[in-house]
Amino acid sequence: MTTDPIADMLSAIKNAVLARHKTVAFPYSKVKESIAKTLVDEGYLATIATGGVAPKQMLTVEISYNGSQPVITDIKRKSKPGLRVYVSTRDIRQVLGGLGSAIISTPQGVMSGKEAKKRGLGGELICEVW
Repeated sequence: MTTDPIADMLSAIKNAVLARHKTVAFPYSKVKESIAKTLVDEGYLATIATGGVAPKQMLTVEISYNGSQPVITDIKRKSKPGLRVYVSTRDIRQVLGGLGSAIISTPQGVMSGKEAKKRGLGGELICEVW
């Protein structure tokens, strides 16, 4: 039994990138789908698809590649079940000097750090991707 399904999802994506897999699948949830959609919008994932019948629904993501190199270099989980990390609008910082993205859960949904800062929103810092 897992205590952090989001960390499991991020680990699955990271392991697939390191193994040079094209796709990876994991159990579906709305939060995972929102995070995956944000990663698609930021260009780190190519596509997402859901399959199966509830409660065994799966979320399949296709990893973006730039030639033979994956777009994702690393993913770091920031807010964990035992230590939540919240940021206000002014505390949202650039990841790797603007080369990466922060994923933030705001009252208006999951979005990138750039989008949250533009809208003047803060929230829970889920992860950083570069």
